[in-house]
Amino acid sequence: MLESLLYPKSIAVIGASRETAKVGHAFIANLIKSGFEGKVIPVNPKADEILGLRCYPDLTAYDGKIELSIIVVPPKFVKDAIEKSIAAGAKELIVITAGFKEVSLEGAQVEKELVALCQSKGVRLMGPNCLGVLNTHHKMNATFAPALPPPGGISLISQSGALCVAILDWAQKQKLGMAKVFSIGNKADLNEADFLQALAQDKETSVVAAYLESITDGNRFLRIAEEAANIKPVVVLKVGITSAGAKAASSHTGSLAGADIAYGAAFKRAGVIRAEDFESLFDYALAFATQPLPAGNRVCVITNAGGPGIMAADAAEMRGLKMVSPSEHTKNTLRPLLPAAASVNNPIDVLGDAEPERYINAFQLAQEDENVDAIVVVVTPQNMSQPYLLAEKLAAAHKGKKPLLCAFMGGDDVEAGKVKLMALGIPNYPSPDRAMGALKAMCDYVAWRARPARIVTRFPVNRRRVDRILQSQIRGGITQVGEVEAKEILRAYEFNVLQGHLARTSDEAVDIAERIGYPVVLKISSPDIIHKSDFGGVRINIANAEQVRDNFDLMILRIQKRAPNAYLRGVFVEKMGQRGREMILGMTRDPQFGPMLMFGLGGIFVEVMKDVTFHLAPITSEEAMQMLKGTRSYALLEGARGQAPVDLDAIAVALQRISQLATDYPEISELDINPLIAGPVGMEPYVADARMTLSNVATNGQTNEHH
Repeated sequence: MLESLLYPKSIAVIGASRETAKVGHAFIANLIKSGFEGKVIPVNPKADEILGLRCYPDLTAYDGKIELSIIVVPPKFVKDAIEKSIAAGAKELIVITAGFKEVSLEGAQVEKELVALCQSKGVRLMGPNCLGVLNTHHKMNATFAPALPPPGGISLISQSGALCVAILDWAQKQKLGMAKVFSIGNKADLNEADFLQALAQDKETSVVAAYLESITDGNRFLRIAEEAANIKPVVVLKVGITSAGAKAASSHTGSLAGADIAYGAAFKRAGVIRAEDFESLFDYALAFATQPLPAGNRVCVITNAGGPGIMAADAAEMRGLKMVSPSEHTKNTLRPLLPAAASVNNPIDVLGDAEPERYINAFQLAQEDENVDAIVVVVTPQNMSQPYLLAEKLAAAHKGKKPLLCAFMGGDDVEAGKVKLMALGIPNYPSPDRAMGALKAMCDYVAWRARPARIVTRFPVNRRRVDRILQSQIRGGITQVGEVEAKEILRAYEFNVLQGHLARTSDEAVDIAERIGYPVVLKISSPDIIHKSDFGGVRINIANAEQVRDNFDLMILRIQKRAPNAYLRGVFVEKMGQRGREMILGMTRDPQFGPMLMFGLGGIFVEVMKDVTFHLAPITSEEAMQMLKGTRSYALLEGARGQAPVDLDAIAVALQRISQLATDYPEISELDINPLIAGPVGMEPYVADARMTLSNVATNGQTNEHH
């Protein structure tokens, strides 16, 4: 795949230039300098030769075939260059030229026409507005970036050309080995999913790193990313994550779920490792490219200084890694090899006067210890440290069975050691914290690879009843589905919904209360009032007919004063349920990735602490349980601090039922069950309140049923 882009035997550069300051010159110079062994065909009507290569006035003057065409001419000449490239046999094109959809609507239209032209001829286009492509293993620097890193296992996909230049410069200085680099620009045709698909199959790529500002087709990217992650690690830095541009949604779920959270949920599903910033993108990629994957999350720290050792232990624990004590055999063997003041626990402290030999003794024993899955070596520059020699000896002693990450801390005194580590394929980080971040990424990837097969349970439900309710809402031009209808939909999906009916008068309310039995709850029913409690629209624990009448009349009176323009359908009279713990379950439909589920504890936990987890639908039973465990307040559900435990399995089933409803009915754009009341095993959770929002409703400007 993308064979002509990555392994061309002949490259035309249309817009080649003799002027050293021009981009068209840089391409010719870089192809020659990188040692490209194929044919390079410069095209420029004003030159006979460029850097010793024969130059053609026009591609029609060249009598051979080309595989790849690089186009560096002004926008108005790009179409002609594409047509001539295709006529000359080009299978793939790179349009470097800027000035298309990134600058104007007219530019966007021209860009579409160029793509249509290529597609009609079965040719793929990279760019426009990009830096080009680099393939170190093919000795091909088809970019205008001067720096050329050594061959290696990291491949990069970048939406920013400027960032590409910076990365290539940095990688060359660090001697960081790279395989392929794609600067994808405007993604008019080929996009991140196409390049990821190619790199997944690329034998020279051991890890894919990507810098993305947007994703073209969420579902296709997810599918390809999951396929790729099953083969090799994929690390992505996704920027443009603030919610400033996101539509404000009216429900809890919508307001908490910015686009960034959708990307997080999507990456988690696909096994993509998410980098928080530029440093972590390469911290993670470097560890994956150079080290074996850990068997588990137990890490051993070896240090010559107490403070950095504590830093490392804190960083490990905070990331969920385990600082397990070495085996008794390791400790007993190590004790006589270290001074009496040294520590043989974890961290293993070899003391400040440690020469390399002391480190190596500890490292070799940790490497063979069954309690240890990974090793982090922390070095501070002290008189006896000899970082360069230590780097050599560590690499020689490392058997490659467990990951070894280093934190040689300091400046000039450890510089030679850091350079040596990189040359020997051992990643070094400026701090223990960064090393632990990389190790955590590796452990997360291992856990994802070991996940059970995804089996989504389908529950028997009454879809006919839901169809009927939704059709009625749509016919009425209603986008906000209130509590009464929302609960009917949930009842059809086998949720436990307490008995209740809508009353338009206080007499009706008493009749309903007498029928369903006391105590009851009264709730205002209005499409214009979303958060009922804020308007005094909820009364609980009402014990007799007199209280029903009084509360009904008082509620209507107060709400008419507080919200004079609100349309009041009446009051919902419902059986009072058992006490229990409040949960919030929700769904919001992301435009890129589809239905995204939310779970959290109700009340202060969701309103103040924002303690919620998200997952893309459809979910499996394991993923539903992961959502529960992903909250900071999970210990309360299990029964911590004297709290009664709740039926976790029942809540997980409720999440799966919402997942099925959201998947079955794309017209439901938002859904809130707030709260779902859950209790101990034996008490079936019940829906205390619910609401939904419909999209794509033909409302003719009418959104509420009273119009």
